[in-house]
Amino acid sequence: MTRSVRRTRRTTQAAAVGAAALLALSACSSDDSSSSGSDSSAPASSSSPKLSGTVTVFAAASLKESFTTLGEQFEKEHPGTKVTFSFGGSDSLAASITGGAPADLFAAASPKTMKIVTDAGNTSAAPETFVRNQLEIATLPGNPDKISSLKDLTKSDLKVVLCAEEVPCGSAARKALDASGLKLTPVSFEQDVKSALTKVELKEADAAVVYKTDVKAAGDKVEGVDFPESADAVNDYPIALLKDAPNAGAAKAFIELVRSDQGQRVLTGAGFLKP
Repeated sequence: MTRSVRRTRRTTQAAAVGAAALLALSACSSDDSSSSGSDSSAPASSSSPKLSGTVTVFAAASLKESFTTLGEQFEKEHPGTKVTFSFGGSDSLAASITGGAPADLFAAASPKTMKIVTDAGNTSAAPETFVRNQLEIATLPGNPDKISSLKDLTKSDLKVVLCAEEVPCGSAARKALDASGLKLTPVSFEQDVKSALTKVELKEADAAVVYKTDVKAAGDKVEGVDFPESADAVNDYPIALLKDAPNAGAAKAFIELVRSDQGQRVLTGAGFLKP
């Protein structure tokens, strides 16, 4: 065999090996690209579990209108969830929680009533203030008794209703009366602010000391009268996730909604003050 023939054969073999190597490299590159493309298309939400189930909320009676609205928004944003509420006097709700009533979160009308729950070890995180509320006098429509001050409520011919003193609205009313040096004997003490307001709406009382938010929610059923002493008795509203919450994930999301800009718009629109 001549030298030229051997040289040609070696050249041909080298070219074939080089071509095979290029094909293998191209295949590997294609596989890597395909794999990378598959990873980048994976949904980001896969790490965030979808919320579902019932969220049980224990909340002060004065939160009824605004929390009901937020509950509806929450269910719309998280299909498959349902928010159920137990509204009432904060002291009664706190007693139910410490007594073992199943609930996911508690929104109280005062730090004092929230403390009942935290002292019993029933919260999983420190409560956070999300709104504040101020007192107002609710009178009959048109204010026929011409009530213009807290002192006017001491008139003997007026039937006035207060919240019970263990209830936040009653405690705040007592603080305002003490600050003004006034003594008032109501015809009844009610167990939550809605019950006190209802007495006026039904014309069973001439006036009641309630929250601004409740007067606003009542519309034309009552008339509101501001009084300066209310500035000395503004209530902070704390909210907390409960320790044995059956649906802790969804409860945390509801608390986030309450504290969000969206939630604050609903609450301030109802007459609450920002914390």
